[in-house]
This record gives sequence, C-alpha cells and structure tokens, in this order.
Amino acid sequence: MDAFLMPLIGGLLIGLTTAAYLLLTGKVVGISGILAQALFSKDRFLPFLFVIGLIIGGSAYGILVEPSQPFPEMRSPLILIISGLLVGYGTRLGSGCTSGHGVCGISRLSPRSLIATAVFMSTAIITVLLTK
Repeated sequence: MDAFLMPLIGGLLIGLTTAAYLLLTGKVVGISGILAQALFSKDRFLPFLFVIGLIIGGSAYGILVEPSQPFPEMRSPLILIISGLLVGYGTRLGSGCTSGHGVCGISRLSPRSLIATAVFMSTAIITVLLTK
C-alpha cells in the first residue's frame, strides 16, 4: 500500500501547487521559468518562495521520510557544471523544462508539450536501454 500512497500524495501535491501558482500569478509552473523569474524578474517574491519551497520540501522529505537512504556519492564538479549547462541549454532550446511540459503543458493539451514530453520519455527509455 505504501508503494502507491506516497506517489499518489506527491502527485496530488504537485497538482495542487501548480493550480495554486496559476491562480496566484496567472503563470504556468515550469521550474526553468520560475527560476528565471526568481533571478531576473521584478516580481521575484512568489517565484523565490516556490524555489525555496522545492529545496525545503525535498530536504524535509529526505530527512523525515527516507532517513535510511544514503546520500549520493560526490560527483566531479566539472561533470556537474557541464551537465547543468547542457540541461539549461536544452531547456531553452525546448522552450521549457520537462516539468513545465509534462505537468502543465499536457494538462492544457498543448501540442508542443505533448510532442516535447514524448521526445523526453523516448530519449530516457532509449538511454536506459542502451546503458543498462
């Protein structure tokens, strides 16, 4: 039962959060867009709170619910920087991140988001099949 309960609660929280953000700001949730708003927009308060909430929420879950999980091993800082730059470039190239397209774009039946999410998922499946 627990294997189904946590993902269900997580999905409901994501849905409630995206709906609340849309109602409060009139903007669609996409992490890359919210991060850009938090860094470069005049109205930084809600985007900043959203990003802080992601960090605090994920950390609290890890500490309170999954304390027995080991912390991931340290990666090379150079690989992390290159990976982050590639993800950022792909986010701009794809006009949004996976969360924005997958959660909000699909719920709005956006053709661009449907195609983008199909490409993300196909690429992930192929990558896993080739590397495992």
